Amino acid sequence: MTAFCRDCCTGQAGSTRCRACGSPRLLSHPERDRLTIAHVDCDAFYATVEKRDDPSLRDRPLIIGGGTRGVVATACYLARISGVHSAMPMFQALKACPDAVVLRPDMEKYARVGREVRRMMLDLTPLVEPVSIDEAFLDLSGTERLHGASPALTLARFAARVEREIGITVSIGLSDAKFLAKIASDLDKPRGFAILGRAEAVEFLAGRPVSILPGIGQAARARLAERGIRLVSDIARADPRTLHAALGRDAGRLLALARGDDLRPVRPERDTKSVSAETTFSADIAAFEALRPILWRLCEKVSGRLKRQGLAAANVTLKLKDSAFRLRTRTRGGLAPTQLAARLFADSEPLLREACDGTSFRLLGIGGGDLCDAVHADRGDLIDGSLTAGGRVPEGLARTVRREAALDRLREKFGAGAIQRGLAFTAVPRPER
Repeated sequence: MTAFCRDCCTGQAGSTRCRACGSPRLLSHPERDRLTIAHVDCDAFYATVEKRDDPSLRDRPLIIGGGTRGVVATACYLARISGVHSAMPMFQALKACPDAVVLRPDMEKYARVGREVRRMMLDLTPLVEPVSIDEAFLDLSGTERLHGASPALTLARFAARVEREIGITVSIGLSDAKFLAKIASDLDKPRGFAILGRAEAVEFLAGRPVSILPGIGQAARARLAERGIRLVSDIARADPRTLHAALGRDAGRLLALARGDDLRPVRPERDTKSVSAETTFSADIAAFEALRPILWRLCEKVSGRLKRQGLAAANVTLKLKDSAFRLRTRTRGGLAPTQLAARLFADSEPLLREACDGTSFRLLGIGGGDLCDAVHADRGDLIDGSLTAGGRVPEGLARTVRREAALDRLREKFGAGAIQRGLAFTAVPRPER
């Protein structure tokens, strides 16, 4: 079987090392040149960007996260060897890897680098579906004539270009279905390129735990385990009625995945589902009056992000995490679309008041969902009395819009901390409607 070198992209035959550059990273697979669905994932993205920008960090374990009470955003592979992983509490990460360097995330920088990688993806195909800042699905069907190469070789050239021009590395999974490509991209990290073909998919999945399938979380896994279903092969041969009892309407989709079938196309536009902000406290907080101004400041952040993205939210979700890391969420929907911090606060404050039952919390977050275009934002509703002659926005709401716009202009000119309303520190008044 003919292979090609992933480093210099030259073809090879009957060799274990590249005859041109000596690299052992040769890629061959019976289905290699017929597969077109890829998942590209940047390796330890935040940490890799920081190491690129500061060579003194190259050989040191690095954790990107916040404070002793925060969580790990990502960790380099040296830190992972010690057991550090994403979403681990920082105090546990530092216990596992006490010599690690810890840096706060620089999201603006990571977003810039992510956009550079995305532009290179779009040079390969217009069918790029972002999953997050550092990963995406690609469909390279029909690109062979454009690039003069199979999708696999085109992707290998892409990986080499990212490493050469941006200074970070990616891992690639190639298959004929999205979830199989996603699984494959995790098999050979970092700087990986793994292929999971149709012929081997069912056998490959059979012995894996059910959690490898997208959409099976902790609760679904527990319900399946109660029925003796722990491996993907158990799902594939289970009675459909048993699956439905455990998974409801999701049973059919997961049964298809267990058989290696995933008909979801790569969609080039992936809608933003929510805009959110959260903070972890340096000490646990239980009192509603102490949490209230923090909620207001988070609402201001969400408001600013909605405005920058040209979106409006028609629901709010409150997120709280207690000292035992148990998560509580409360959602209020069916609201008039808004971008205003004052209205986000007015709709989320009752949720916070209800949740404050004496429990001490370490984290508070707020998100706006059910998003729509900003043109629909803050136009009034029945309560506002906006369905009066001419459909004008009521004066109280109009004042709130003008006030927040003035604050936004001042912050844009002088910086985010240049001006704060007193309610950011003490009590918060309700917005005018």
